[in-house]
Amino acid sequence: MIGRPRRNRPEPSGILASTGHENGADRASGSSAPHQLPAAADRAAGARVVVRGLAKRYRLTPEVSITAADGIDLTVEPGQIVAVTGPSGSGKSTLLHLIGAIERPDAGTITVDDTEVATLTRSALARYRRSIGFVFQRYNLLPALSALDNVTTPVLSYPTDFDKKTRATQLLAQVGLAGRESSLPSRWSGGQQQRVSIARALIGHPRLILADEPTGNLDSHTGAEILQLLLGLRDTAGVTIMIATHDTAIAARADATIHITDGRVTSDG
Repeated sequence: MIGRPRRNRPEPSGILASTGHENGADRASGSSAPHQLPAAADRAAGARVVVRGLAKRYRLTPEVSITAADGIDLTVEPGQIVAVTGPSGSGKSTLLHLIGAIERPDAGTITVDDTEVATLTRSALARYRRSIGFVFQRYNLLPALSALDNVTTPVLSYPTDFDKKTRATQLLAQVGLAGRESSLPSRWSGGQQQRVSIARALIGHPRLILADEPTGNLDSHTGAEILQLLLGLRDTAGVTIMIATHDTAIAARADATIHITDGRVTSDG
């Protein structure tokens, strides 16, 4: 486990609780209150992540390279929320990309539960990525698709044991966007787009969520709502969450924090 877990104050039940503030565009949208998913749908439980000797270098020219991960060791226990902090360019995003198999490491091991990620074949990597929920700073939504279609995108090309549109509708209600299923991204505020992004991350019942600066493009009030949304995932489904962030509010409320400088873990607690 990274450092000593903090004892957080009890959070309100449900995935999203009111922070007492709301983005003006969200208020104007008429977003409905969020709902709990049925217990059967919240079947996720947190994954355990173990990283040992992780290294990644990017070669800019034949003579110049950048070290983004330099022998990183860490362990994240099931159900933890871990904030990954550090200056821009320190390697925070690279760490999440390596754990999520968006990129391959040059050296080291990444073990998520019983899966050794660095040795997976191409087809196994695709299956592994489907088991991860990704949340990005810039949302990465498809502008021509509705909220419902954006949420179902990660599972469209393979069979599931649940009805995709029904689950997407439930998830949009869970993040406070009931009734906005047919709306396009151009009509949403930044906070609403990030809520859709979180619903999309949850569509495949992930046990691990990797969030890269999820509040970086949001005002402080809306960012607090997104933080509450992420905290609620641990409370309702036990999901393990790793968040790369500059936001001190996220670091303060995480179970543990690691600080990265020049690709190395320089402190934890």
